[in-house]
Amino acid sequence: MKVSNVTLRRRLLWSLLVLCVLFAALVIRLAYVQLGKSGELSAEAEDLWRREVTYSAKRGEILDRNGTALAYNISSPTIMAIPVQVKNPDQTAKILAPLLDMSEESIKKMITKKTRLESLKPGGRKITMELAQKIRDLKLPGIVVAEDNKRFYPYGDLAAHILGFTGGYNQGLTGLEQKYDSRLKGLDGNVSYLSDAGGRLMPGSSEKYEEPQDGLNLELTIDKSIQSIMERELDQAMVQYQARGSWSIAMNPKTGEILAMASRPSYDPGNYKQYPAEVYNRNLPIWMTYEPGSTFKIITLAAALQEKKVDLKNDQFFDPGYVKVGGAKLRCWKSGGHGSETFMQVVENSCNPGFVALGQRLGKDSLFSYIRNFGFGSKTGIDLNGEENGILFKLSNVGPVELATTSFGQGVSVTPIQQVAAVSAAINGGKLFKPYVSKAWVNPTTGATVSETQPQLVRQVISEETSKQVREALESVVAKGTGRPAFIDGYRVGGKTGTAQLVVNGRYSATEHIVSFIGFAPADDPQIVVYTAVDNPAGIQFGGVVAAPIVQRILEDSLHYMKVPERKDQLPKTYKLGETPVVTVPDLVGATAKDLYEDMNMNFMLSKSGTGDTVVSQAPKPGSRVDRGSTIRIYMGTSTETDDPTKDVP
Repeated sequence: MKVSNVTLRRRLLWSLLVLCVLFAALVIRLAYVQLGKSGELSAEAEDLWRREVTYSAKRGEILDRNGTALAYNISSPTIMAIPVQVKNPDQTAKILAPLLDMSEESIKKMITKKTRLESLKPGGRKITMELAQKIRDLKLPGIVVAEDNKRFYPYGDLAAHILGFTGGYNQGLTGLEQKYDSRLKGLDGNVSYLSDAGGRLMPGSSEKYEEPQDGLNLELTIDKSIQSIMERELDQAMVQYQARGSWSIAMNPKTGEILAMASRPSYDPGNYKQYPAEVYNRNLPIWMTYEPGSTFKIITLAAALQEKKVDLKNDQFFDPGYVKVGGAKLRCWKSGGHGSETFMQVVENSCNPGFVALGQRLGKDSLFSYIRNFGFGSKTGIDLNGEENGILFKLSNVGPVELATTSFGQGVSVTPIQQVAAVSAAINGGKLFKPYVSKAWVNPTTGATVSETQPQLVRQVISEETSKQVREALESVVAKGTGRPAFIDGYRVGGKTGTAQLVVNGRYSATEHIVSFIGFAPADDPQIVVYTAVDNPAGIQFGGVVAAPIVQRILEDSLHYMKVPERKDQLPKTYKLGETPVVTVPDLVGATAKDLYEDMNMNFMLSKSGTGDTVVSQAPKPGSRVDRGSTIRIYMGTSTETDDPTKDVP
């Protein structure tokens, strides 16, 4: 069939129109790609060509309250591979294998991967500077040394449970390293460049450096010196008493600042993999829960004084050695009891029946209200992970026996940090503070303080007047009662012992105890409170025998370190049979030998040097405090001599 010319022309016209439309669409598409998408496509292309070498940000340092670094970073290079630039994988793997202590097969597998950048791990991560330089000198194509760093703890296990540790990629895993990981780790930087498919630097391009942003430095409330004193004493206690464990906390009772916190067994954060997880995962001062024993009596005492249920000096109590409550016979720790005593002596003697009487005067509603107001039964909110709540009786389940046992610290479960916070409230004027360890965040470049933690008052629990009475009673415990081993000559110290039976197979053990002591000084203006507990010490298991001397040494050394002045107005210590009193050395200069031997033989031994009939100097100096029976060195001469032969004698 013959097609007409008109039809043919029409078909050609439509074909031309279709071609024009297609061409126009192509032009529009090209214009869109060139003009509208050029930036995005160029970026994608550049991303395909770009190679990056990571530079890790320095993790922020952790400092004590005086600026001493407890955790910081040391340079630790990492070996990286750019697979497309590796020219001879077999030879490269053979050279690197002995240097990185890895197999040739594993290295070859890594350097032939179809990735932009590959870390040669584990052997190539965090290597020494010497090894890094040796690998640089080899100038192996495609092998680069990237800057990295690793965490270093210069004092070993000091404050280990507070600091925690980091993992292989500088990520915080426990302690403050984990708690504040996001603020400590900073932001990584890198060096990037454009390369062709062979990994060669593209002509006209240059390297681009993005500087890492270092993490913030964390300043703690912890004082390294007080922390060292505490850990020294815990180490000695573990050896001396062959204990299962021990822990201690020192706090400023006026602010809630933790000055030191430690537990044993401990570990080295830099080598945490060598220790069982139950050691580094359990910060005992905030995690351990147990019956507190007699240290809890401070709460009963404070509540009874606040509610005016007792006059410590005038109210009398008779202790036959036990008290019967609800069919149960609750015994005093002293067989046969303390007999007739004032309630001040009840506190001094830590008399269980006397505290049962105080609990009964208060009643369960009032006593348990104070217990909760002092912070027991809930977390203190300290800025450390792993804190426990403790356990209290439900009020509906509290009968006469439960009320009685709670009054002297049995049947309730508390944490050490709860006890420290509560006792601090009882002695600081009645204010319960939230404990904390992070003091401030500091910019590592400028040294400027970014943020600072302020003391946080939770609530007022008792009055200032009641708190004063509690301080006086606890000072009397140390001077005259069960806390006498914590007495420090020259300082007013208050405190309370605690001995709690452990529950074994559902029964109270007669042989296993947690013994504790909480002490503070100066008693009239507390600057520091220290709590220490020892888990199942060998031998005699009493808080006054085991824990009180530990707290005494921590307090004494800490008070001297803090430059707290000594006093002469302390409550005199009551000495028991066999104990050696501490006495003041008198001024002997000017006395004759006859005078000395007539007056001083009962208190001191004398060691004489020199000739003459008159004492011209002495050591120790007048006013020094020494044990009765100590030797005083006297230097004899004539009364006109002025030289002091003891000026260099300690």
